[in-house]
Amino acid sequence: MVSSKVTAVYDEHADWYNEFMSPTGEGDYIRRVHATLGDLLGPGDGSTCLDVCCGTGAHASAVAGLGWTPVGMDLSRNQLRHAAHRLPVAVADATALPLADGSVPAAVCVLASTDVPDYPAVLREIARVLTPGGRFVHLGVHPCFVGAFADRTDASRTVVDSRYSDRSRTFASWNATGVRARLGAWHVPLSDLLNGAATAGLRIERTAEAGPDGVPDLFGFLGVKA
Repeated sequence: MVSSKVTAVYDEHADWYNEFMSPTGEGDYIRRVHATLGDLLGPGDGSTCLDVCCGTGAHASAVAGLGWTPVGMDLSRNQLRHAAHRLPVAVADATALPLADGSVPAAVCVLASTDVPDYPAVLREIARVLTPGGRFVHLGVHPCFVGAFADRTDASRTVVDSRYSDRSRTFASWNATGVRARLGAWHVPLSDLLNGAATAGLRIERTAEAGPDGVPDLFGFLGVKA
């Protein structure tokens, strides 16, 4: 999480979020997240995979299960208190990672793109620390079908309104008990996301969508540093 204001919000809700996004949970959502992450990242050889905005470390087991060695970074100290039981962690700003240029072979950022006010800046910083040919997986809520602009109350359809182009932070959500109603979110339109990756020097090799009932709620891509 980039700003101190965002960090404070997550610190206050860290215990709740640790339960809500438990890596040992039996919910369909976390299973889909980890299956999609695995499909995009692929097998590792024990090398480091940086988990940017790792939060409580909910996705560390999925990364490790693929053969990578996850290392997490986040600004929220209360979330890292939980994450430290799951992977090595460090307090760090996602737009100013304490790593040398070209120093890590892989990185992931999972369900965090809407938690930062400038996700393209995060993408540029991730690209900076990746080795040439390094792999980066973005996986987040679907930018076209999840957000304050999208009414998903009817499982058979999603209704998108004019707020799709609104990039400001909002707490509006169709789900009054979900993460965004508690913590807020910055919308990252699809074009901003893909252009941000291209500008950062990441070549998109694969994309993935996943979701229940035919309408995806997750979107991810595998980018490779040129």
